[in-house]
Amino acid sequence: MKHTLIFVAAVLALAACTEKPQTIGSNAKVDAAAYQGATPVFSVPGWKPGDKVSWEQQLKTRLQNGQNDYNRVN
Repeated sequence: MKHTLIFVAAVLALAACTEKPQTIGSNAKVDAAAYQGATPVFSVPGWKPGDKVSWEQQLKTRLQNGQNDYNRVN
């Protein structure tokens, strides 16, 4: 009887230490591609939502003009 109680207590203690599975549920939101669009308030003039080429052009312009330190110093 004493061994049974120890065994049950050990099983319950070990069961409390298990990790829950970290899977995506069936109601998970699947993200769209970045170029698909944002709200018009946050978009740059000249960018057309859903146009991948326009998106890439805006990124190139932003990188060359605003984030390139060589262009900013001169």
